[in-house]
Amino acid sequence: MKILFIGDIFGKAGRQLLIDRLSQLKNEFTIDVCIANGENVAQGRGITEKTAKVLFAAGVDLFTSGNHLWDKKASLDFIASDKRILKPINFPEKSLGNMYFIYELEDKRKLAVFTVIGQSFMGPADSPFVACDNMISKIKEETSNIFVDFHAEATAEKRALGHYLDGRVGAVVGTHTHIQTADEEILAQGTAYITDAGMTGAHDSVIGVRKEIILQKLTTGMPARYEPSDRGLQINAVVIEIDDSTGKALNIIRIKRKYDD
Repeated sequence: MKILFIGDIFGKAGRQLLIDRLSQLKNEFTIDVCIANGENVAQGRGITEKTAKVLFAAGVDLFTSGNHLWDKKASLDFIASDKRILKPINFPEKSLGNMYFIYELEDKRKLAVFTVIGQSFMGPADSPFVACDNMISKIKEETSNIFVDFHAEATAEKRALGHYLDGRVGAVVGTHTHIQTADEEILAQGTAYITDAGMTGAHDSVIGVRKEIILQKLTTGMPARYEPSDRGLQINAVVIEIDDSTGKALNIIRIKRKYDD
């Protein structure tokens, strides 16, 4: 099974880039399942029904998320109703969103997907280690093919969870920092790992926001209204191949495509 994971999609620039390029990318790598982190697809903060549906139509099969999932208050009912939008499993159970999704291919192969959020330099959340233990025990009853999006700030915490889950899941892919790392590998017990898949959108920016705005704020200390950039377009992603019979990873390829037209 080949999985394409798209790093954090940021704003209109990221959405349009996938509308234009995702089909080509999926065909190039003969992708079976396309997952994307969608917590920033709407103006750089949150997800809406409109932004989600246009990306579903473009070829995204389901969305992972993180701490910005609920930033668009008008979209809470939609988030609660669409099972393809996943919330972090270690947030309170009453928070809106689905905790995991079992994606079934036409040939009946299955892939379980869930998101977990870090504790270091992030808001309050339960232990990602305990939450993963509980979720994996539940999912294993249905499939051994498991993909984990670890939405966290600290690289050490991401690395630690990768080793903790090694051999128990097919992939642990980091998100949240919007900066792609070059440490993709298959860990010792067969789990594909990368600390951060990066950001899909405008990279002539500060993690998606117009760099002029961020520089003004940091040099003056004055508040500023954030606006997404539209320059320096990139798709940051990974392609992971999982052995359907074992749930272990066979390969991981890091993708960094630049589109300067």
